[in-house]
Amino acid sequence: MAEDLTITKGDKKEQYESLLPQIEALLTGEPNLVANLANIAAALKEQFNWFWVGFYWVIEDELVLGPFQGPVACTRIKKGRGVCGTAWEKACTILVDDVEKFPGHIACSSLSKSEIVVPVFKAGKVLGVLDVDSSELSQFDATDQVYLEKIVALIP
Repeated sequence: MAEDLTITKGDKKEQYESLLPQIEALLTGEPNLVANLANIAAALKEQFNWFWVGFYWVIEDELVLGPFQGPVACTRIKKGRGVCGTAWEKACTILVDDVEKFPGHIACSSLSKSEIVVPVFKAGKVLGVLDVDSSELSQFDATDQVYLEKIVALIP
């Protein structure tokens, strides 16, 4: 596939429905994990213009920063720390309407106001997380959760 992305306007569900097959096409036939994570982060950032989109990958006993789009970020996160570390520890998606109210939130940027973190699973084990931050409060909802979980499930 040509590395062009068709940006869709409309409601959130329509945007995801258009983006999902495009991401799948980007990943098809590409075995390199870094390339795939980079393209997912870029596609999500382009479509939704969120503040920060990226991956943290489990390496030994920490989440380590992987491919992302946005300003510089925290490099390493311990299990159970912040939203990312908590999503890893609990092995579930976490939506945060106001990051200032999340116990132990790690403030990589004061511009981040809300966040969703989606674990990436392989054979029932969390390999990493997709972290998405918005500069607006209450940006993420169940629609984001459903579709972001579908997107990370595409990672080969």
